[in-house]
Order: sequence, then structure tokens, then C-alpha cells
Amino acid sequence: MTTTPDERDVPATSTDFANSFRERLLDALAAAIAADGYRHTTVAEIVRRARTSRRTFYQHFADKEACFVALLNNANTDMIDQISAAVDPCAPWRTQVAQAVHAWIATAQAAPALTLSWIRDVPALGSGARELQRDMMDRFVTMLQKLADTEEARAAGISPVPRPLAIMLLGGLRELMASTAEDGGDLDDVSEIAVRTAISLLRSQGTAL
Repeated sequence: MTTTPDERDVPATSTDFANSFRERLLDALAAAIAADGYRHTTVAEIVRRARTSRRTFYQHFADKEACFVALLNNANTDMIDQISAAVDPCAPWRTQVAQAVHAWIATAQAAPALTLSWIRDVPALGSGARELQRDMMDRFVTMLQKLADTEEARAAGISPVPRPLAIMLLGGLRELMASTAEDGGDLDDVSEIAVRTAISLLRSQGTAL
């Protein structure tokens, strides 16, 4: 019988080799969350889906929560990148808001189980997850403030966006998406009210009508 590197469990000797196993483990966790949810996912299930061993898992992650934190960090970094890339800074500011919200919803819909797990499971986890939660909120706030730092937004009086307002807007949109997903709804169905609410909140501190 021919064995593969993961079956022999050869220790990683190069960055590329190590990263390939790490990515397989992260992909396996994402698949397990989609199938069974984070709470019902075990390290045994992760390594089964990744077609590797517990030894390999623990070479990369201290425990299931550490793997989850790494997965969420990657997912949220990708989300921020996609939202930022979707916004045209030369467009009217309301259009920019719509572009950002629609991009957020599109990325959330691409992995709905992971999005819901990020919102619902992280608050009940340990200090590493809570630190990630705070760090990610800071990064999303920074993203929103940067996106609003355009000539169109400044002319409308909505830039700079105060941190408390950014947190209210981001938190509200996250909860709307989470509750919609839990109820079995389609996130596209709430996209327009999300856009209108975001515009109203941002406009509330400015002079645009």
C-alpha cells in the first residue's frame, strides 16, 4: 500500500509543506462547522476531514479553539479585503455605502455557517477568541473609517466617522445577518434595509439630506 505524507505524518521541514497542512486543517474545520456547527466539531473530526493525524494537528494548533481563531482571522481578513475592493471612492457616497454593504452580505453568504459561528460562538470562548473579537472589531472600524474618508463623504459631512457610531453600525449589521441566517432567511432579502439603515446612521451626524 502506498502511503501519503499525511499518513506517514512526516514532520514539516519547509514553510510550504507546513502551510499546506495548516490550510488543510483550516479548510477541514470550516467544512465541519458547515456540517455540524462549531460546538459539535471535534479535533478527531477535523483531522478526519483533513486526512491527517492528531499529531499533525497539534504541530500547528494548541487546541480546537486556536484552530477556530486562525480560521476566523483568515475569513475576516478576506472579508475586509473584499469589502474594501468593492467600493468605488469616486462614486456618490450613498452608492459607496451600498457597495460596502452588498459586498459584506455577499462574503457572509459565501460561508453562512462560519459567519453565524463567528457571531454566536466566539463570545462564549476563551481569552484568545475574545482578543480576536476585539481586534476584528477594531479592524472593521478602521475599514469603515477609511472607506468614509472620501471627497464625497466629507462633502456630505459624514466623515470622519466616530468610533462609537462605527461600532453601532457594524454591530447592528452583524446581528441582522445572524438573526436572518438563524431564521433560515436569505441575506439578500435584508440587503436593502441594511443599506438604508447604514445610510441613515451615517447621515445622522452630517448635513446630507
